[in-house]
Amino acid sequence: MTAWDALAARRAAIPVLAPGTVWLAGAGPGDPGLLTLDALAGLSQAEVIVHDALVDARLLALAGEKARLEFAGKRGGKPSATQADISQRLIALARTGARVLRLKGGDPFVFGRGGEEAAALAAAGIPFRVIPGITAGLAALAAARIPATLRGVNRAVIFAAGHGADENFDWAPLVRARAPLVLYMVMHNLERITAALMQAGLAADTPAAVIASATTPQERILIATLQGLAAAVREQKIDPPAIVVIGEIVKMRERLLSETASLESRQSS
Repeated sequence: MTAWDALAARRAAIPVLAPGTVWLAGAGPGDPGLLTLDALAGLSQAEVIVHDALVDARLLALAGEKARLEFAGKRGGKPSATQADISQRLIALARTGARVLRLKGGDPFVFGRGGEEAAALAAAGIPFRVIPGITAGLAALAAARIPATLRGVNRAVIFAAGHGADENFDWAPLVRARAPLVLYMVMHNLERITAALMQAGLAADTPAAVIASATTPQERILIATLQGLAAAVREQKIDPPAIVVIGEIVKMRERLLSETASLESRQSS
C-alpha cells in the first residue's frame, strides 16, 4: 500500500492540491511519524516540492513519483537563496499551473518565514493553503522527556529566536516572566545570549538543555546549567540544528528516565 492509499483509507475527504495552488506545509521536526496527514496529501499530489534544508530525507521519499524536488534551504552563515527569491519562485511556479508544495521544517508559521511567503502569495493573487506542522520547540522537548508545561512549575512557556538577535536585544522582560525559555536558532550566539540572560537576572545554576537533530537518528541531548551550557556545547561538539530549553522543567527529564529505568528493571527481574 502506498502512502497515498494509506491516507485515503483514513480520511473521507482528501484535500485536493489544485493546479496553480501553493500549499505552505510544516514537515514537523524530522521523524516521518510526526508528519500530518494533510502534509502527506501534499507530498503525494505535488508536482513541485520546494523544501528547506531541515526537511528529513525520509519525508521527501514520500513524494509522488513524478514530483520534482527544488532545494530552497536557508542555513545561517552559508550561501543560500534570499527570502524574496524563494517567494518569487513559488509565485512563478504557481503561474505555470503547477501544483506546488512548499515544505518547511517544523511549523511554517513558527520562525519559518511562512508568514512572509503567505503575504507574497496573497499579494500576487496566488491561491494558497497553510498546513500546520509540529514545531521543533515542542517536539524536541517531548522527545527528550522534558514537558513544556508542568503543573506546579510553570504556567507559560516562551519561544524566542537567537539567530540575528542584535546585541541590544533586551532579554530582561523574558527573564522577569519566570517562564521556561525555548530558543530556536541560537547555537551561533549561545555564549552571548546565556551571558545576557544571567546579566538580566536569571540564575547561573538554572537547568538547561540542548536538543540537537530532535526526533532523528542523529538526535543528541546535552544537560547542563545556564552558566555552563556554552562550554559544554563546545566540549561535546554539538552542532545545529538544535533547540535550547532553559528552566526548571528540564529537571523532569532525569526523573522520568530514572523512573522508567526502575520500571524496566522490575519487569525484567
